Amino acid sequence: MAPPLLHSALEEPPEPAADADDVPSGLLTDLYHPDAAYVAWRAGRTGVATFDLYARRAPFGGAYMLVAGLQSALRYARAFRYDEGALRYLAQVRDYSPEFLHYLSRVRFTGDVIAMPEGTVAFPHEPLVRVTAPFVEALLIESGLLQAVNTATLIATKAARITTAAAGRRVAEFSYRRAHAPFVVARSSYIGGCASTSFVAAAERYRLPASGTIPHALVQLFDNEREAFMAVAETYNRYTVLLDTYDARQAIHTVIDVAREAQERLGHTLAGVRLDSGDLAADSRYVRQALDAAGMPETRVLASGDMDEFSIAALVQDGAPIDAYGVGTALGIGAGSLEHGVEGGALGGVYKAVWYVDADGIEHPLVKVAGDKSTWPGVKEVYRLGTYDEDVIQLAAEPRPENGRRLLRPVMHGGKPLPGSLPPLSEVRELAQQNLQALPPAWRALRPERPYPVRWSDPLRGVRERAIAARDSAPTA
Repeated sequence: MAPPLLHSALEEPPEPAADADDVPSGLLTDLYHPDAAYVAWRAGRTGVATFDLYARRAPFGGAYMLVAGLQSALRYARAFRYDEGALRYLAQVRDYSPEFLHYLSRVRFTGDVIAMPEGTVAFPHEPLVRVTAPFVEALLIESGLLQAVNTATLIATKAARITTAAAGRRVAEFSYRRAHAPFVVARSSYIGGCASTSFVAAAERYRLPASGTIPHALVQLFDNEREAFMAVAETYNRYTVLLDTYDARQAIHTVIDVAREAQERLGHTLAGVRLDSGDLAADSRYVRQALDAAGMPETRVLASGDMDEFSIAALVQDGAPIDAYGVGTALGIGAGSLEHGVEGGALGGVYKAVWYVDADGIEHPLVKVAGDKSTWPGVKEVYRLGTYDEDVIQLAAEPRPENGRRLLRPVMHGGKPLPGSLPPLSEVRELAQQNLQALPPAWRALRPERPYPVRWSDPLRGVRERAIAARDSAPTA
């Protein structure tokens, strides 16, 4: 029987198809999307537009983002449509013309998408996804794309920060009971480096290693801890117990006595013990010393209990003899830290129109001028120079820079995913870990001293300046 703490991964099958209840519909938008689509349709502004999806800041006060969520984003775009029920509802909430509702009934996403593959390390202002499609199609899928990429990238980045803080020690994702999007959390946490999930349905869906110990309630069920620990030891040939139901330092000695008896009588082995509260640094030292003195150096010490990257980093720096961590709430909701002045809870990705080609084939750079929220017009590419020397955002028509690696890859053409655009989760995780390991410590730090260098090319700057000048000089009436 596999140990309850960390099960072995099974060979991963292809990603499962969406459940029927998960298939997106045309109602999975904000109301202003069909409203704006109606205006554009009435005005005949149905040419081809390009939108960039990006974030202005990296989350959690860090320097980087670990890209995730592309699989869900493409599934959403491919399945987008208005069925009869959706059209009836829209007719009830807005006075759209019958002709427009008929137009919506035929809307499917037919555009092209290029994106950074899941597992890519990205930085603020860089397009993570570039969409080119008829304006109405590109507009209507905005919120679905943002929801998919924002949530998954936030959690993958949080997991990467936590596993980086753990410095090689295993991290289990324990967040199902508080996660806002538990399947997304389990998948994204695995991409970010977590070794396992406690959420059984996600483990089954994505073929992830499942992990768990025992709850306090099981210990409380018995007359005393010895009976509880013995019941566990007799049930599993490799088992893990929870120490802090009453007194962790007293419990460890009871566990050791039970473990010796179970080993001699049944051949069962104590795989690990978990601390869930109290002074984790001091208690882990006490427990480790007791286990070593009892000749059980192979028994691991796991810690959990409202942990995040900062608390884990502090325990590692303190030399606490903890072999693995279980992280729940902070990971499941992408929490920040009041203690460290770090915001969390959302990535803040945006989706902005940057280029438009009208029915006559005339190209129009689209720019928004609003201080820090100003945009950069143009159809763009992103290149990484050297090994994280710097990134450059440039016009797609510009030649590839010397020693530059293209970060955006074609993933959808004509509304259909391209072959190989959605690799299995095991490959996504492998790519993510390779990219994170190559990321220099200065940018992997929990609190980087300076931002990673990202620059806009001179031709791109020129397009922006001309677009702003043309907007400023345009007649107002």
